[in-house]
Amino acid sequence: MKTFTLFLSAIVALSIGNLPLVRAQQPDKPELKVGFVPGPYIDGFKAGVAPELKKRGYQIRYVEFSTGLEANTAVFRNDIDANVMQHTVFLNSFNERHNTDLVGIVHVPTPPMGLYSKKHALGTPIRPGSIVAVPNDPVNLQRALWILRDLGLIEIRDSKPIDVTELDVVKNPGGIKIVPLEAAQAPRALDDVDYAAVQGNFAIYSGLKLTNAFALEKMTTPYVNVVAVRRGNTDTGWARDIATAYRSDTFKTAIRADRFYDGFTLPDYFR
Repeated sequence: MKTFTLFLSAIVALSIGNLPLVRAQQPDKPELKVGFVPGPYIDGFKAGVAPELKKRGYQIRYVEFSTGLEANTAVFRNDIDANVMQHTVFLNSFNERHNTDLVGIVHVPTPPMGLYSKKHALGTPIRPGSIVAVPNDPVNLQRALWILRDLGLIEIRDSKPIDVTELDVVKNPGGIKIVPLEAAQAPRALDDVDYAAVQGNFAIYSGLKLTNAFALEKMTTPYVNVVAVRRGNTDTGWARDIATAYRSDTFKTAIRADRFYDGFTLPDYFR
């Protein structure tokens, strides 16, 4: 009996030794470096995208920047792989101005730009002569002017986003004083101006609620933010995996379950 047991053990050991080794599939880029500016995008990424990427074997390094210029330059220089912080119109404008080659690979939930005030009660009319802070980059300045136009406060001429300035205001019957400044400074400017047009990410980051805006922009697809990579990386396995992770049920469930995202414009893949 003992001899038979030893014989059987030897057969089992030999059989196991001949089985092929099963290895976890490793991604072509084990560590992904993803950039963010102040705003809500890093939290959504951590909640619903990172878990899917980690299942596929990726490690994530989060890199935070103060401005979009820094975040885009880092992608172009291959210091990071992707960033999440801008819409397609801004991205195309950046490429044109800086001779870069960044492209969007997937849309992400995006809070709209809004007009806010700390000095005036919500629902009260905007008075003649009010001082309004707006973003100083042409693309987002145009969005702010559209909000003022839709409120009936000004009229503006049609211009390419890259060329827009406050001089494109052709009618301003109430004498609204338009003050351009760095977009990230808009929430702080609310202490000094009557109103400020604040980009959604900076509004959320500073604690402003979309429901407290005097007006929100009528956001269309080109102004929904994207994950940006260098054009040559769009067909890499890691870039496809990022896009797939955003479209996953894990990400969509995380966003739908959090009331924080109420009022955000959701990409088509949520439908």
